[in-house]
Amino acid sequence: MTDYLKVSVAYVGANDQVLRPLEVRIGTTVRQAIEQSAVLSRCPEVDLAENQVGIFGKLAKLDQVLEDGDRVEIYRPLIADPKEARKRRAAEGKVMRKGGADTDPSAGT
Repeated sequence: MTDYLKVSVAYVGANDQVLRPLEVRIGTTVRQAIEQSAVLSRCPEVDLAENQVGIFGKLAKLDQVLEDGDRVEIYRPLIADPKEARKRRAAEGKVMRKGGADTDPSAGT
């Protein structure tokens, strides 16, 4: 059995993206892998007190211990509430459907 795991750390910022493969010791946490990846120095907008993190799309805690092959992801804050955006799109769709019938020249024949 080896003393090291192969993991990666991923972050996509507004102006930069990082996917950094790492070899870390067994028992390494999410926080430790992020710190070892140099993402924090390369992307100063990342604040582990604010940004959420996950492993393969599932939220994780900074003290979670990594397993071989894990991809640690650092998420940017949402710029819009997904529920509100969905409601807004649905409302806009209703308006377009109503407005479309009024302007259709074949609707009156």
